[in-house]
Amino acid sequence: MSRAFLVVMDSVGIGGAPDAGDFFSGGVPDRGANTLAHIAEACAAGQAEDGRSGPLKMPVLDGMGLGAAVRLASGAEAPGLGAEPRALWGAATEVSPGKDTPSGHWELAGLPVPWDWHYFPVGEPAFPEEVRAEVCRIAGTEDILGNCHGSGTVMLDRFGAEHVRTGRPICYTSADSVFQIAAHEDPEIFGLDRLLALCEEIAPMLHGMRVGRVIARPFVGEAGAFRRTGNRRDYAIRPPEPVLTNWAQDAGRAVIGVGKIGDIFSMEGIDRVVKGSDAELIGHLSGLVDAAPEGALVFANFVEFDSLWGHRRDVAGYARALEWFDAEIGRLLPKLREGDLLCLTADHGNDPTWNGTDHTRERVPVLIAGRGAGSVGQVAFADVAASVADHLGIEGRGPGRSFL
Repeated sequence: MSRAFLVVMDSVGIGGAPDAGDFFSGGVPDRGANTLAHIAEACAAGQAEDGRSGPLKMPVLDGMGLGAAVRLASGAEAPGLGAEPRALWGAATEVSPGKDTPSGHWELAGLPVPWDWHYFPVGEPAFPEEVRAEVCRIAGTEDILGNCHGSGTVMLDRFGAEHVRTGRPICYTSADSVFQIAAHEDPEIFGLDRLLALCEEIAPMLHGMRVGRVIARPFVGEAGAFRRTGNRRDYAIRPPEPVLTNWAQDAGRAVIGVGKIGDIFSMEGIDRVVKGSDAELIGHLSGLVDAAPEGALVFANFVEFDSLWGHRRDVAGYARALEWFDAEIGRLLPKLREGDLLCLTADHGNDPTWNGTDHTRERVPVLIAGRGAGSVGQVAFADVAASVADHLGIEGRGPGRSFL
């Protein structure tokens, strides 16, 4: 039986979303955002020299069709990405009313989001009183800190010392449909187990409001040197209908998540998950290429493009990550077996040259090894799920159509 490896390069958008003008980052419409092309332009202009140098170098993914996908999606040229594609390639467009992780992943797995997410208003306080009071009740604190929009590192700088002094959890949100709680892992201050229990208990209330995710954001360190740890956990709404992972599991296939896939899908249709940093995850993925059973679906997310570089608007850091990932995929491709499919795609954009710190509404690349070469053209996110199901020989139940 054939195997499939579906790999999401979190936030590696390629511009061109037709409805980008309806989405905003930092108060500016996303029309014109293009994560990959703008990074490549900055590299070519010598504006991304921290830890790397010169034009963006991604020969492996470019050879699969990455530069061609940028041109197809947005008409933009990405300097340094001009190779003739030697794999199957295209660009995918999202229809779900969000530019967040659950929206993108659910739709890639065959389920466009069937509702509008709830977003918290900009301003302070950001959260309804009943939410604040319930967090306090569960946590056993007199109040919370934050209660506002902000990025995680800024929240630690702003409220970390007061959190250490008072033990009050730091609660914040973003332009995504998300409720985030940061707390110190030291049990004398707050504790990791206590933070996870708080997030798990408050999640049903927020899910009932159509808030997509509650995220535990543990950190360690002292004032001036706080740092987030790898013990983040997402408590996401369960998909309301079966998705690709369910289709595969129901057909008797092994389904393995790599990274935060288990959190995104609330373990729906997933047998087991391996986690870690992106550097650790590429090792896990390589090991699964060696050892995953026949007929398996391996679904992976590499989040650090988004979490470490996109939100922080770090162009050079994002470029370094892209070049590292390209080299790693180059080592992985020769290991694929006959009959394997490897699909590389993304869930949204996060243009590090753009205004604000939020995701950007963009089309995403679709690059496929193991099924010949050529253009699949402009496709839908849900077509990715249909195509993976087609390759695996299982029934697809979503709205997508296979492009294989």
